[in-house]
Amino acid sequence: MCVPMKTMMEEEQNGTLHGRFDDPESTLAENIEFLPNGDGKKPRFTDFEGKTSFGMSVFNLGNAIMGSGILGLAYAMANTGILLFLFLLTAVAGLSCYSIHLLLKCSGIVGIRSYEQLGFRAFGMTGKMAAGIAITLQNIGAMSSYLYIVKSEFPLVLQAFLKTDTSSGDWYLNGNYLVVLVSFSVILPLALMKQLGYLGYSSGFSLSCMVFFLSAVIYKKFQILCPFEEFSANSTLAHAHSNVTVNHAHSYHNGHVMEDDSLCSPQMFTVNSQTAYTIPILAFAFVCHPEVLPIYTELRNPTQKKMQHVSNISILIMYTMYFLAALFGYLTFFTNVEPELLHTYSRIDPYDTLILCVRLAVLTAVTLTVPIVLFPVRRAIQEMAFPNKTFNWIRHIAIAFILLTFINMLVIFAPNILGIFGIIGATSAPCLIFIFPAVFYIRIVPKDKEPMRSTPKIFAACFAGLGVLFMIMSLSFIIIDWTTGSGSALGGH
Repeated sequence: MCVPMKTMMEEEQNGTLHGRFDDPESTLAENIEFLPNGDGKKPRFTDFEGKTSFGMSVFNLGNAIMGSGILGLAYAMANTGILLFLFLLTAVAGLSCYSIHLLLKCSGIVGIRSYEQLGFRAFGMTGKMAAGIAITLQNIGAMSSYLYIVKSEFPLVLQAFLKTDTSSGDWYLNGNYLVVLVSFSVILPLALMKQLGYLGYSSGFSLSCMVFFLSAVIYKKFQILCPFEEFSANSTLAHAHSNVTVNHAHSYHNGHVMEDDSLCSPQMFTVNSQTAYTIPILAFAFVCHPEVLPIYTELRNPTQKKMQHVSNISILIMYTMYFLAALFGYLTFFTNVEPELLHTYSRIDPYDTLILCVRLAVLTAVTLTVPIVLFPVRRAIQEMAFPNKTFNWIRHIAIAFILLTFINMLVIFAPNILGIFGIIGATSAPCLIFIFPAVFYIRIVPKDKEPMRSTPKIFAACFAGLGVLFMIMSLSFIIIDWTTGSGSALGGH
């Protein structure tokens, strides 16, 4: 039963890995050796054994899914309607679970724990570079959005707490200084962790902050009445407006139709040019695929079924939070909801203590998400630029530092950076969710095990085609919207 130890490349050349292991335990780009157990039950890594619990793995994957996209879901619902939004959200969540299943199946066949190495196994260097570039673009876009929120929101929160004048000029109210301070004092130390499992506690705290955000959104739905009164600088007048709003509330709930009731009625189906942005927003919302294999590797007693359960539970939790946040945010402001939900609350009372605490919690959550999202980018760069190199702390630190510096420069010197997120989401996200898992599955699964005309491969091919259609449709609508300039005109529908 004793088998000579072979490297991954040798075993791939000899074809001995095909169909041999069902567990997607795998190797790094450094060609970590595979050592099968004597009883042949499951492979083990010679340098690492997963010790992360099931719960911590759910926290890490959930934190990778959760991000700033939740702030724009109410606006997405306002431009799709409740039922259409629910359908799209359910479809993307279900398709994400299926694509993770394809990744885990591929990983189990060839014993590879890296997205880039799956690409290499399927299409050689071209596949490896395509996967690495897609992961890099997608996750840099996500991290840029998180840090942009820190830059724009953190000064406003501090200013509201301190009741400071906007023109005070204090350095601690300058978003550029604050985003750099947060990046290198909080994010960088966490990003230097060698393994994702160490980030389980910070991921759990991040998700707790988002649960607090969701609770506040639900609570505010029953406190803010439609149409709401804009905030007035005169506190006495603002208080009077607040009382008027409460009176309006009673008349509305007692069945009296308000003068502009049409603006306060939920729509089940809505289609306009802004509807196109819903697709990339939702694609961003469930992109966690670059983190799946690293989390799987570090899972204690890993099996394909166990990791699929981790993925399904994480996606289900995020799906529930996304829908509730979008629903109650939309039912609070209806067509008046802004692309970033928290800004809409500030129009009513920028000094509301609860909303200030929520904004601080969201800042904390997105800050603690950056290290999780940075991990696959660092690995992708190592795979592409330093293949077959053993782990080195100097290179490890240098890559993380350079990445954070680049993203900070992007956020500080490109104030319109959020405008490119639709394009990024419409290209890289469909690749990572739909196209790559499907084509990798078709290429990696042996033909003698599943012929090209077998049902699983036909489904995978249709899945890849759906991804291409998904990408073309999103890009077309977004480009048309940009060239015609109709987005601003229809944004309130």
